[in-house]
Amino acid sequence: MSEINFLPGINYQCISTDRLEVAYLEAGEVNKTPVVLIHGNVSCNLFFEDLMLVLANSGEYHVYAPDMRGYGKTQTLPVDATRGMKDYSDDLFSFVTALNLPPFHLLGWSLGGNVVMEYAIHHADTLRSLTLEAASSPFGFGGCQGLDGKPHFADFAGSGGGTANPDFVARLKNQDRSDEAPNSPRNVMNTYYFKPPFKVAPDIEENYVTAMLSTYVADGNYPGDLTTSENWPTVAPGTLGVNNALSPKYMNQSSFANISIKPDVLWIRGDSDQIVADNSLFDFGTLGMLGAVPGWPGMEIYPPQPMVSQLRSVLDTYKDNGGSYEEIVLADCGHSPHVEKPEEFGTKLLDFLRLH
Repeated sequence: MSEINFLPGINYQCISTDRLEVAYLEAGEVNKTPVVLIHGNVSCNLFFEDLMLVLANSGEYHVYAPDMRGYGKTQTLPVDATRGMKDYSDDLFSFVTALNLPPFHLLGWSLGGNVVMEYAIHHADTLRSLTLEAASSPFGFGGCQGLDGKPHFADFAGSGGGTANPDFVARLKNQDRSDEAPNSPRNVMNTYYFKPPFKVAPDIEENYVTAMLSTYVADGNYPGDLTTSENWPTVAPGTLGVNNALSPKYMNQSSFANISIKPDVLWIRGDSDQIVADNSLFDFGTLGMLGAVPGWPGMEIYPPQPMVSQLRSVLDTYKDNGGSYEEIVLADCGHSPHVEKPEEFGTKLLDFLRLH
């Protein structure tokens, strides 16, 4: 990972927990209410610098943004995908325990949204509030259909480590900083993380590309291993790595709706998200329907996964069971609301945090 000149007010730290060495950024006065931010897949905490300063400069919060295992400068350990998000949520619990944090606000972006939901399932008593930013479905990513996350096939074909674009994975591993190919990390970010034609300033873009390239590419990390399948699209989950941990074969967070202690939830997302959507361009059901992947067995057998509707269904049950959530949809915004709409996102988040 290239050396980074952090923004003024952002401090880089590292701490030993009972599970691993965690690198993290922090900002704000130590005696203020803690907020913990969890990044998404193929990224790291560098994506949060500006948001950290917004929260810290309010004078109300001390902000922590750890890198997850296999990302940024945190220790690289393999991910046991058969535990779903539990390796990541257990790491998070060990991190906040090592810091001896009092009850805190927790935000998760994209994959981080699933990490924080898993954390809340097991440790809701430590939370003041929960924010889900462009969070993935509680029924995993790919390979399933309907509001209940029913698998298309018994082997969950179309989810897991084999779903990542191999050219993108190779370019990530080779530290490709170019903009010459559609699957370069830089172009993937500008096409899918954000809604085109949005772009950040050149120096920030370089930091974000560095953040993406900090992803450790290996069977045990990103994207994970795979198995072949007789079912379309001929790949099924392996047992290691992040994309397998996101497979509905191993991850089902519908129990979030039934936790006994229910922190208030803010769900905030963009209206033009191409990654997490009811017709995600990263889901084989959508790609097959569009003719981008041949052999699609059709809508009755393999429809697109209704990712947003699945999360809303679980949150509605959470509300029916006595919890509270608010859904905010930001206009003209893709998968990274805190980057694309920083003022609006910051205002909405601060308003929510101040209520708790």
